[in-house]
Amino acid sequence: MKLIAFIITLMVSANSCNKDDNAISNQEQEVKVAYINGAIFTLNPQQVWAEAIIVEGNKIIYVGNTDKALTQISKDTEVIDLKGATVIPGIHDVHMHPLEASSENFKFILKEDNDPENYAPTIRKALRDFPNEEWLLGWGVDLYTLLEAKRSPIDILDDISSTRPIAIMERTSHSIWVNSKALEMAGINNNSKDPSGGIYMKDENGSFNGILMDNAGNLILDLALTPTSQTKANDYNGLVNFALPELAKNGITSICDARTYWKRDHHTTWKQVEKEGKLTARVNLGLWAYPMQNDESQISLLKSLYENDGNSLLKINQIKLYSDGIVHNTTAAMQEEYLIDLFQKPNNNGLNYFTQNRITSYIEQLENIGFDFHIHAIGNRGIKESLNAIETASNGSGRHRITHVEIVTPSDLSRFSQLNVTADCQVAGDFTQPNHWGENAELIGKENSKNLVPIKSLKEANARITLSSDWDVSSINPFVGMQNAVTRFPQNITIEEAVKAYILNGAYVMRQETEVGSIEVGKKADFVVLSQNIFSVDPTKIANTKVDMTVFDGEVIFERK
Repeated sequence: MKLIAFIITLMVSANSCNKDDNAISNQEQEVKVAYINGAIFTLNPQQVWAEAIIVEGNKIIYVGNTDKALTQISKDTEVIDLKGATVIPGIHDVHMHPLEASSENFKFILKEDNDPENYAPTIRKALRDFPNEEWLLGWGVDLYTLLEAKRSPIDILDDISSTRPIAIMERTSHSIWVNSKALEMAGINNNSKDPSGGIYMKDENGSFNGILMDNAGNLILDLALTPTSQTKANDYNGLVNFALPELAKNGITSICDARTYWKRDHHTTWKQVEKEGKLTARVNLGLWAYPMQNDESQISLLKSLYENDGNSLLKINQIKLYSDGIVHNTTAAMQEEYLIDLFQKPNNNGLNYFTQNRITSYIEQLENIGFDFHIHAIGNRGIKESLNAIETASNGSGRHRITHVEIVTPSDLSRFSQLNVTADCQVAGDFTQPNHWGENAELIGKENSKNLVPIKSLKEANARITLSSDWDVSSINPFVGMQNAVTRFPQNITIEEAVKAYILNGAYVMRQETEVGSIEVGKKADFVVLSQNIFSVDPTKIANTKVDMTVFDGEVIFERK
């Protein structure tokens, strides 16, 4: 659809002032833009559909039909004819990793291959291309490709370089492949004990094989990404030049950064972008709670970073912590033992980054500051422990949520509603779709593999659901997530419910539902014009939707050419 903006010369007479509730009474104010002839899904239950919006500055001052809108405008009003296009409120993505997805600190990406020996040319080229980088960081390896290698993964990297530390992130971000120099730089040796929430994998001889699971890998990256002027510039450039434009292109006007590594100065990068007026989204940062940090000192520091200025686009008002790992790596916290044993540890039912007692303590000490908790929990034990912690610690003021919510004990479904805990679900990734559920059976059994990410069951249990991307683990495109949410029978929801989960419920967890999240008079003008009607199109075609225009805070920040 080609949007046509044209100027209509039309003066408002005193007698034409409309008195209905959808228009402001002061018609002497000069409006800027009127959007007419649209199919506008407002997410306001009092007025579900409308044809026109009038925006003055960054505020919506009229929502209604086109004829009445035309009586409310002046000769200076810009009128945009939507020509029947579908409009929805600005999309919220309350779980994504925009800095990690766009940072220039990672120098190469590995293509999928079933033999890690074949990665050598790409890694060698990166070593040559970036000779001044102390650490060479990459992304894209598959865990099981490494585990099935004919020789130890650490030997493969050591043959490439024994003098420069190399660290390559697994596609899920839950393990790191390193060479011996990286271990040496981190002070890790065969006597090192596994860190909280992590495992140093070893071969049959008890020597490190170069695979660091979960938080063990995070420790390496914290060292490699110790902030310097260059690492911060790389983060800044990626955020401004790639991540923020990608948000606008996809109609996303509000986000939660779901892992703000304060040790890497991620929060200061965000603050710089906001200060410079380059922030084109409403952003809540989820400060990362480091499992290996002393609790007293970490809680004190987290308190000092809290910022919740209602006039700022950027707020630092959430805590992100992990209860467990992921099923794929057998680190998600399960009630039952895994059916395969990758680590030869006394317990084979996953791990905890944070135990239930520690989560309880953090909530008790940080909720009253104003922090909301965003807790990663995938396994049924991790989810139960997280719910237990919230039930024990919360005074009811928090808007806490559990994210991923993959394997839920049926008796825990109703607890989300009872405890006012939002279930933050991601269904954009193929692995969450029913035709892939059986792939988990060899790890957790057939029964536990059923109903992965049970959004319909959660909905029927009256849980508040948000849908989010976990970009860049999964696609940033919200219409992929919406299509999957609608088509993933038997755990599917309606398109109207999916849109609400992506937008209005997202606004709630960001504590901005009175400002945005629906198209209503008095709210901020965040909305998106779509290439097709997602409410009537074949559900299997929803993912084909394009964003024709994104309006943020009253300004057009993206228009498809």
